[in-house]
Amino acid sequence: MPRARDPRTIAAANGVGSDTAFGAVTPPLHLSTTYLFDGFEGEGRYAYSRTANPTRDQLADTLAKLEGGAGAVVTSSGMAAVDLVLSQVEPGRLVVAPHDCYGGTYRLLAARADRRQFEIAFIDQSDPAAMGEALGRGPALLLIETPSNPLMRVVDVRVLSSQAKAAGAKVAVDNTFLSPALQQPLSLGADYVIHSTTKYLNGHSDVVGGAVIAAAPADVEALAAWANMTGVTGSPFDAYMTLRGVRTLFPRIERQQQNAAAVAAFLQAHRAVSAVHYPGLASHPGHEIARSQQSGFGAMLSFDLAGGTEAVRKVVEAVQVFSLAESLGGVESLIAHPATMTHAAMSPEARAIAGIGDGLLRLSVGLESEADLLADLDQALGTLS
Repeated sequence: MPRARDPRTIAAANGVGSDTAFGAVTPPLHLSTTYLFDGFEGEGRYAYSRTANPTRDQLADTLAKLEGGAGAVVTSSGMAAVDLVLSQVEPGRLVVAPHDCYGGTYRLLAARADRRQFEIAFIDQSDPAAMGEALGRGPALLLIETPSNPLMRVVDVRVLSSQAKAAGAKVAVDNTFLSPALQQPLSLGADYVIHSTTKYLNGHSDVVGGAVIAAAPADVEALAAWANMTGVTGSPFDAYMTLRGVRTLFPRIERQQQNAAAVAAFLQAHRAVSAVHYPGLASHPGHEIARSQQSGFGAMLSFDLAGGTEAVRKVVEAVQVFSLAESLGGVESLIAHPATMTHAAMSPEARAIAGIGDGLLRLSVGLESEADLLADLDQALGTLS
């Protein structure tokens, strides 16, 4: 039995040296949309790139190995990946989702429910009573986002997966914030893992993509069949670029979370900041759960300014190293205002229930110098004095 490879080796080298045509060390990019048949009725492994493509398959294989899944389907975006999982829910069934999930996910779930494609229950998944009531309704799918976007709330994937399975539900975990470098939800009991590969997996803010990894071969087949029918599969070039990003996933995240820990500590001590949301802080309510199911705390965090919207305006207009932009997980540091950016599609009432206030800012911490990041935040927060 060959020795199992370390995930760092899989990320850096899966598929390297596998080209049988010319012996290329780097797996080649296959842009062809169509492939030769070996005579009449002689369809080979590849016939049409919407259905299957060697470059996309290489990325899918790498992601499946990193997440410990039976296989993966690479999609055109993270939202396409979420929707692909939702496509497996039969009409009229119930989906249970976090009340503080990513705004785009919230919008999609609400829109699908409005069209009566399924029922939706947005709940606080850290509340045992709320979870018990929702699972008692016999849901088809439990969607988990941990840490949540943008409040970095952490839930116990093992416990929730066990409860969901007992209620007859499948479990999907959005692992975008941590990536398989820091968390592997399938090993914690999930059936599906969802990624916006746009974020940490690609890591350079230049490709939009997504992926779903499934634990069971039958689920992989069902997802792949639906993705082919609807045409949501990702492009070969995007897959090639994303795989290039995956090669440096582990060293990038290691450095980024070091920077994030320093930023969180700095913000926690600053007089203009009323709260910091980062699971790496011992004061975070989900700190111990995060330690038990993650191998690191990641590079995403958020914080509340006591001065509300006006304070936010001053800070985002004063930062120089951080860039005011949506998205996350790239090598550069970004700052976003969820209420007017990533979660603007949520109603004010829904944001209030989730705890997303007007003074909340979200940071994606990049690879810049720690000293420069802290100095930038210091001078920006200084404008509030």
